[in-house]
Amino acid sequence: MKRKPDLMWILVIILSLGVVTTGYTQSLRERSVYPTTPPGDQAQTMLLPHTTADQ
Repeated sequence: MKRKPDLMWILVIILSLGVVTTGYTQSLRERSVYPTTPPGDQAQTMLLPHTTADQ
């Protein structure tokens, strides 16, 4: 009878690891789908000159 609770704990651990992994991958997917700054804004700020018209 000792094996049934052990098997139950193993199943609980596997299920909880699956839930954590699924939540982590969904958060990564949401970050890649909705970037915080659009790529066009980054390119424009990188191409701005560092000198003024007087120089």
